[in-house]
Amino acid sequence: MVNRHTALKIRKVHRYLGLFIGIQFLMWTISGLYFSWTDIDDIHGDQFKKEKPKQTSFSNLLGTAQLNLEEPIQNLELLEIAGEPYYWINENNLYNAVSGNKKNEITEQEAIKVAERYMLSDLKIDKIQRIESVSDHHEYRGRPLPAYEISYKTDENLKAYVAIKNGAFQTVRHRDWRWFDFLWMTHTMDYQGRDNFNTIVLRAFSLLGLITVLSGFLLWYTSSPTIRKINKRTKK
Repeated sequence: MVNRHTALKIRKVHRYLGLFIGIQFLMWTISGLYFSWTDIDDIHGDQFKKEKPKQTSFSNLLGTAQLNLEEPIQNLELLEIAGEPYYWINENNLYNAVSGNKKNEITEQEAIKVAERYMLSDLKIDKIQRIESVSDHHEYRGRPLPAYEISYKTDENLKAYVAIKNGAFQTVRHRDWRWFDFLWMTHTMDYQGRDNFNTIVLRAFSLLGLITVLSGFLLWYTSSPTIRKINKRTKK
């Protein structure tokens, strides 16, 4: 059995460790509860979107040989922007598939038309703005720029994003997603990209958490009257 001085040291270590990592333990618990009680489809904003629209069929499209291309084709995709067919070539150049004209970027009205194909019809647009760059913590981080940010008149502060270079609908963001993003950040302790589970901070707090739990078991062992009685009996 450990002496009283050692027991006091264990108690002190356990107390200060609990105080130091208690807030993070609380955030892990709160975020875990939130994740388990929310529907991930709702977090993704599916309740604001129509079913995925089908690609419109087009005819009389130009062949690629008829386009004034700047470089050989490595990648080609047929896109629909505001009811018009476009070739998205090499993930960099946009050409009208009927006229052959190159399009450098889409307009605000075309972005609204793109969003209308995906978003529910009863949603009313509040404003639209062009964004050229975003911070590492922005809700649109990691996606193509520049883009149009389309805000809707809802209590959820709903926003849709459309890429400007190729008119591709990117994503929706709303209040519950932002809560999820914040809590996910506190859960992973990756305060930049959110998804790195190998950060030094997370590893350190995980080890400290393990030490705290083990010190709690050791504290129980050193202070338990039952254990003391058992030890006394074994010494006789």
